[in-house]
Amino acid sequence: MSTFSGGHIPYYGAGMISKKKRQLAGSVALLALLVTPPAVTAQAGSDPSMTPVEAAAAASLPLGPAGLTETRTTTRLQPGVTLTTIVRGSTDPADVWTVETNIPAGSTSPDPDAPPTALSDRTSADELADRLRAAGFEPRVEEVVTPATADYAGGSIGWRVRVGSFTDKSAADALLARMVAAGFSGASRFTGWDGSPTDRGPWHLKVLTINPDRFNGNLLASFGPNIEERETTSELSRAQRATAGVNAGYFVLDPASGAPGDPAGVGVYAGRLLSETVGDRPALVLRDDASHAMVERLHWTGTVRGYRNTRLTLDGIDRVPGLIRNCGGTADDVPTARPMHDFTCTDSAELVAFTSDFGQRTPSGPGLEAVLDRHLRVVSLRSPRGRPLLAGYRSVQATGSLVDDLRAAAVVGKRLQIFRTLRDDRGQLVRRQPSMSIVNGGPELVRNGRLHVTPRRDGFVRPTDPSFYYGFSAKRNPRTFAGVDAAGRIILATADGRSTASLGLTIVETGAVARALGMRDALNLDGGGSTTMVVHGEVINDPSDDTGERPVGDALLILPEGR
Repeated sequence: MSTFSGGHIPYYGAGMISKKKRQLAGSVALLALLVTPPAVTAQAGSDPSMTPVEAAAAASLPLGPAGLTETRTTTRLQPGVTLTTIVRGSTDPADVWTVETNIPAGSTSPDPDAPPTALSDRTSADELADRLRAAGFEPRVEEVVTPATADYAGGSIGWRVRVGSFTDKSAADALLARMVAAGFSGASRFTGWDGSPTDRGPWHLKVLTINPDRFNGNLLASFGPNIEERETTSELSRAQRATAGVNAGYFVLDPASGAPGDPAGVGVYAGRLLSETVGDRPALVLRDDASHAMVERLHWTGTVRGYRNTRLTLDGIDRVPGLIRNCGGTADDVPTARPMHDFTCTDSAELVAFTSDFGQRTPSGPGLEAVLDRHLRVVSLRSPRGRPLLAGYRSVQATGSLVDDLRAAAVVGKRLQIFRTLRDDRGQLVRRQPSMSIVNGGPELVRNGRLHVTPRRDGFVRPTDPSFYYGFSAKRNPRTFAGVDAAGRIILATADGRSTASLGLTIVETGAVARALGMRDALNLDGGGSTTMVVHGEVINDPSDDTGERPVGDALLILPEGR
């Protein structure tokens, strides 16, 4: 894909550029990708006769040392949609299997009962190493240093303790079994996942490019039959007879954190706002014709207006009251109102609105539920909460101290109006239309063509828990990421990981790769075991979960013409 220059194309508001003008402005830049045979295989940067645009489209990915072998195979899936498979590098004999031990709280810890962690301070790491030596093992203590990002200084984030170096995993597993028997704990790890810039690969990526000027299908986000149940990306794709699809936003996985499948961030489907934002985390905003896509930071507000003009503030939409996955909610949430990834904040008093999209029944528990018909008239008040909703019906649930407030506002036979608003980072109203889809993500990766990775702002940095940043951001993982180039094309990409066949990407590498693929604005989507790409109903990447393809909360689907 090419790296282009040009102005940002807004999704809405003044200054909207017509499709025809954008096509003319980008015609030269688009030529390298649009005039292609059904399948082309090439070695990146191998042809010195390429034009500058063609050379940019074939430029090597910024992974590993320069000069690594890189191949790209491009296939046209339907008008305006191409699939490119990129393989870079090969097995690096310097990478080995090792046992990474869990470090217990040492003498410097304020909490001696804290659970063991992958990283700790130097003193705690040395204390564990001494215990391992006394038990007959040969540990090594290693400092972990990470690169800076747009909002995080990086540098040294802690120390890890490892034992052994092996060419195959079975030998590392055997050592781990001996260590567990001696009273230690840990896991077998491949050093190629550490994120060293000297690693030689391999890396396997799949890239979908959607050109709105030639696209004749539909692009949408889908969560399946209801919100609270998970489906695999391939199931969601086959249900819509999609040409291709990728997994999309973060979602609840553990029932203790809410309803599994519920988006853990903003979710708009066919123009309907069915999940609230997490702080102002970035989101991918799309239209069904693939035009005017953008990466945008969004904020939401929700209110209920009832009897005698009573006004109440909503805490959430279509989620279990009291459980705020990834946090980023209101000031009374515990322990924080800021985004905190893979953490569930709590609130004992909440007001949550529900649609019939949520599931078979609304969440049950103490509190009050006002059920509304299609005209938003209150038809019943239920306590405790939890009941099925007819198609088109809605409800509002209150817990804790808000029960009395809802009882005063919701009078049977009277209207209870629900208002939900999205605004962008400039405070402008996002006008939702049936053609609109929005999926959540984070952190931001690229802004205005420049690397702009924002883990701190988006809740991926925990000052008291460096092991979280180490595992999620600093180490290589499978990634799904997306963005828009300067010509308005949408790019959806997956990178396999957690294997020796494909190392995965650190979060900084993900941003660098997104930029190299031509994304002018980009964000990270859900990754790890969720990373999946489907073409014609079949999974074409290598999901990392031992059980195979993971059921997810939602997916981005590319539909053929007429669907």
